[in-house]
Amino acid sequence: MAWVVAVASGSVTVPAMAQHLVTTQKLDWRTAEKLAALAVEDCAGKGWSVTAAVVDPTGHEQVVIKGDTVPLQSLSVSYRKAYTAYSYGQAFDKDTTSALIDAHLSGPPNGALNTIPEVLFVPGGVTLRKADRTVLGGIGVSGAPGGEKDEACAMEAVRKMQPEFH
Repeated sequence: MAWVVAVASGSVTVPAMAQHLVTTQKLDWRTAEKLAALAVEDCAGKGWSVTAAVVDPTGHEQVVIKGDTVPLQSLSVSYRKAYTAYSYGQAFDKDTTSALIDAHLSGPPNGALNTIPEVLFVPGGVTLRKADRTVLGGIGVSGAPGGEKDEACAMEAVRKMQPEFH
């Protein structure tokens, strides 16, 4: 079965099934792994053991790299920072969890958005984007002595990997 679509220059036949497919771009696992490793290495070079998590456009963890001496909670915190950077960065066109916080996009004064299990408005998450601003996912880092330090490591990894996000 096919659909016939009228266009200005005539008509085009399009397979009916193609009308129902959605294509999503994401990083391949090797690139996601390299990105997370770079963030962990950058922080390690500064003396901080961290966990880095990368989420894909479904919001699920694609890669997690845990430093050797980070506390257990860094696993969930890095994921939640990545998830927040991805989902809210996309929704509000911001590139970091710090930018979301600075724009006061963390929800109503009662903090209701922070009650959503995956959401965490804490510095340390970066929205992953192609040059045309298409969102590919997010990276979150946790374990450095302060969210701004986590975010700096994530940003440095993204800066180094950005040319590979095509």
